[in-house]
Amino acid sequence: QVHIVESGGGLVQPGGSLRLSCSVSGRIRSLLIMTWYRQSPGKQREMVASVTSGGNKEYADSVKDRFTISRDNGKNTVDLQMNNVQPEDTAVYSCVADVLTSVSRRSYGGQGTQVTVSS
Repeated sequence: QVHIVESGGGLVQPGGSLRLSCSVSGRIRSLLIMTWYRQSPGKQREMVASVTSGGNKEYADSVKDRFTISRDNGKNTVDLQMNNVQPEDTAVYSCVADVLTSVSRRSYGGQGTQVTVSS
């Protein structure tokens, strides 16, 4: 079993900052790509940022230069530092981990954490 828990969401004013965290636990041999997604009502899920086990990062154009993804391979965590947030960043943010166990490789996702940007 693999469990993913996101935390750090909440209400923040435009221009403010927020840090999301994602913790992965269970019978894990290796965490491969870890990705933050977001989805707001009426919109498709959007890839926000991803990071490989080797540290290669990708960002959606809408968050480049504002958001930073980082991971701690020793702790099996991935964080998303969100700076200069805007109302359009309001969404449920969820973490997806590409996990290699002793018997399989598959993706696991968490329940998500709500981020609301409003004055």
